[in-house]
Amino acid sequence: MAAVCVFCASSTRLEQRWLDLATETGKELAARGHTLVSGGGRVGMMGAVAAGARAGGAHTVGIIPQTLVDWEVADTEADELIVTDDMGSRKNLLIERSDAFITLPGGLGTLDELFEVWTTATLDLHRKPIVLIDPDGFYTGFLSWLGTLAETEFVRREAMEMVTVASSVAAAFDALEGS
Repeated sequence: MAAVCVFCASSTRLEQRWLDLATETGKELAARGHTLVSGGGRVGMMGAVAAGARAGGAHTVGIIPQTLVDWEVADTEADELIVTDDMGSRKNLLIERSDAFITLPGGLGTLDELFEVWTTATLDLHRKPIVLIDPDGFYTGFLSWLGTLAETEFVRREAMEMVTVASSVAAAFDALEGS
């Protein structure tokens, strides 16, 4: 059993398919006996992952800054809800409390979290697996751009190999568990 951190969107204006993907991720995490570590929100995909995980019997840990608690978006049903002073402290604790990372579709916050764990991995501050779920080519442009950065040596090729891209939830967990 591992503590798996899932990064994803917290927007409340998403298409149902993205919420369904998040729910599927939470249920698969639970079915495989893992603990969910999340950003501690109850809305959008983040809330759907947590609800799916709990529906499957998984232990859930939410880590959220006080600012978002004040906005009343905290996942108060989490088995553990840890409130931090700021976003930086939240990211550090997400990394510390997790054994592996899965990134679902998301926006700036999701990318910020992905880059944080990816950068710290390239600096050898951790050796935890990182998987990006790319349904329907959501991240195609992003991955193409990063490939261009690697070709021009702005990003080391070894860094590109630190992230596994999976096309499905099951494949993502297979990759994490095979690491």
